[in-house]
Amino acid sequence: MSIIGILTAAGVVAAVGCFVGLFLGIAGIRFQVQVDEREEAVLAALPGNNCGGCGYAGCSGLASAIAKGEAPVNGCPVGGEPVGKRIAEIMGVEAQSAERQVAFVACQGDCEKAGRDYDYCGVEDCRMMPFVPGGGAKTCNSGCLGYGTCVKACPFDAIHVVNGVAVVDREACKACGKCIAACPRNLISLVPYRAKLAVACSSKDKGPVTMKACKTGCIGCGICVRSCPGNAVTVTDFNATINQEKCVGCGACMEKCPKKAIVRL
Repeated sequence: MSIIGILTAAGVVAAVGCFVGLFLGIAGIRFQVQVDEREEAVLAALPGNNCGGCGYAGCSGLASAIAKGEAPVNGCPVGGEPVGKRIAEIMGVEAQSAERQVAFVACQGDCEKAGRDYDYCGVEDCRMMPFVPGGGAKTCNSGCLGYGTCVKACPFDAIHVVNGVAVVDREACKACGKCIAACPRNLISLVPYRAKLAVACSSKDKGPVTMKACKTGCIGCGICVRSCPGNAVTVTDFNATINQEKCVGCGACMEKCPKKAIVRL
């Protein structure tokens, strides 16, 4: 190839390269996604667990919502109040106080207290129990199945199955709600960390039925209601509930409960 041909080819390649570079540069400017600096700062302040406990698709989703004013600055249950205060500073708003919450399993039906209809040998997943005889081996159709679906869902190692029933580590729990969504029997809920007492039973069966299924099941007798000096306890559908806003933690209901269905947290 002659020198002229080489120079011509080199010139063509250089021209094409310049054109492509110019095109990409213009396209980059034209289609550039504008990112709010506050959003990036909020994202950096979040813990980065991407647990979804805030209701958004990970920390980036929450950061975007906070920057747009669509979510509260204390919307991260994992970061709690410290992270909420840092984000409030970034957003230039007053820090909002957020009460710490923890998960609570409303069941005490362990291997000693809960009756069993048969020995189950199969897939250890609570979500599979509706497809087996009787809805599971335990006699109680409302209690913890004990196969650890909630344990697998928890990203913080804050819940474990102990002697056939799920138990929450209150100090490790971040109130992300993953265990709540995973429990097929809806036994888990969030309660204030300051709460002193709770009803550890979810059965809504009549007393005689509950007593056959579990030694510590709530029978809806109403003794707890009459014992509470602050009118913090009510019974609906044969199951007691404690109003945590009214409860002062005196323990009178727990002491009087004949089935020991009320526990101190």
